[in-house]
Amino acid sequence: MKYVGTIVLIAAVIGGAAAALMLFGARLGLWEPITGFGLYRSYFNPLAAVIAGAGLLALVVHLVRREKAQALLGGVAAFIGIALLIPMIASTLNPAPRAAPIHDISTDTVNPPLFEVLDDTRAGASNTLDYGGPELAEAQAAAYPDIASLETDLSADEAFQRALTVAQDMGWEIVAADADRLRFEATARTSVFYFADDVVVVVTPLEDGSRIDMRGVSRVGRSDQGVNAARIRDFQQRFRE
Repeated sequence: MKYVGTIVLIAAVIGGAAAALMLFGARLGLWEPITGFGLYRSYFNPLAAVIAGAGLLALVVHLVRREKAQALLGGVAAFIGIALLIPMIASTLNPAPRAAPIHDISTDTVNPPLFEVLDDTRAGASNTLDYGGPELAEAQAAAYPDIASLETDLSADEAFQRALTVAQDMGWEIVAADADRLRFEATARTSVFYFADDVVVVVTPLEDGSRIDMRGVSRVGRSDQGVNAARIRDFQQRFRE
């Protein structure tokens, strides 16, 4: 019992590393994003609870035995476990609104931009790039009524170059760009789990400027948890800056 705090802290550090791998293992190429997400849903919170419980137990045991150094180590382990539990605690106290069960978001739902280079063979994809039609458009309008085309005073060529620069600044992987046709396709990834969403951006000349339309499609999952809509908003805000 003399070194329980040390043992528990070592276990907490290893457990914390395992938890980090669940979140970022796909970024390191260890597995597909959906695998990391599955590990997270199954094991993250139980692992955090075990770390927190073991740390608190070590803290109490060593405080009773008046072993301050080991009690401190137990307290650190408990802190690690509690820190890992914060997302679950926060979502329990303040649950986020349920996202719409859609994963294909377009600024133009009448004539949505089409993918020409990316196709259904892209890595890890289970969702098609075919647009869902009026039913999807209606669902998007109900869930994200603010998503719309972006009009600018810039010429079409200037808008295309600006859009391409913004996409690169946002860390998107540009798959194909066609300056003559004013369109590009790219892949954007989430910071956690490294989920891939495919994006197409098309610029249309207008009499007094141009219009930028874009569409984002998640490779997996029925719902994108609002990620594509948020990305479109972020892109448009950066474009205007």
